[in-house]
Amino acid sequence: MIVITAPTGNIGRHLLSLLLESAPTHDEELRVVVRDPARLPDAVRERVEVITGSHGDADVVDRAFEGADAVFWLVPPDASLPPEDAFCGFTRPAAKALAAHGVGHVVGVSALGRGTPVADRAGLVTASLAMDDLIAGTGVAYRALANPSFFENLLEEADSIREKGVFTDTVHADRRAPLVAVADIADVAAGLLLERSWTGNDSVPVLGPQDLSPHDLARIMTEQLGRPVRYARQSLDELYTGLVGHGLDEAFAQGLVDMKRAKDEGLDAGVSRTPDTASRTTFEEWCARTLKPAVLS
Repeated sequence: MIVITAPTGNIGRHLLSLLLESAPTHDEELRVVVRDPARLPDAVRERVEVITGSHGDADVVDRAFEGADAVFWLVPPDASLPPEDAFCGFTRPAAKALAAHGVGHVVGVSALGRGTPVADRAGLVTASLAMDDLIAGTGVAYRALANPSFFENLLEEADSIREKGVFTDTVHADRRAPLVAVADIADVAAGLLLERSWTGNDSVPVLGPQDLSPHDLARIMTEQLGRPVRYARQSLDELYTGLVGHGLDEAFAQGLVDMKRAKDEGLDAGVSRTPDTASRTTFEEWCARTLKPAVLS
């Protein structure tokens, strides 16, 4: 039995599709934890056991983890809470349930940065790494998927790209860093959940096929979209003011700002890309398949 949290999110829906394709071959039962089962396609609901509720709720995870062999764990960050509460606070009921039910394996969505000089002042990433430690401390075999920023973050810029030909971030325009497609993260997670011969605790970097700078992204988007796209660097102060103005908790907003600052100081540069840490989807492919339809719609 594999339990999938956040099955309707960007990573979870890809993962659920992969596991459903593989379940007959691997003789795996699937259980999902979801607040609103109506968000699951009818064909999916017919093939999985559904636990309704939040996986931050003690009663919900107690029911969800009973009889489970493996769990996919993803915390949906709650911008109304400080980072520690949003990550570790949310995860504590699950940590107790993992231990109580003797779950053997957990794959969690986390971030790059462990072991770097800025890991302890990286805001949301620091909180995510603390969450990894909390889960590992339960005694389960744990693999933290150590991810950089996602290609999909640019979908939030689709309107600006369409209307102004501009996307924004806070990092230096020439700073190259890894980026990854969420489908590739789901692919790595599926492999770990289905082949559970691993033991102990470790991080599994998922780095995408190449490092890219904002200037690189602008060039590729210009080529793929057939229209000029440029990068506009935003200050950290502007970012913080905008986040708080949109109603985010001040501590959470500061956590996001601290993460952005750490990324510009090399947070994502602590792991080398190898055949084992690289993933396959290029930014060009992702732009053609995902960003272009969103911008041109």
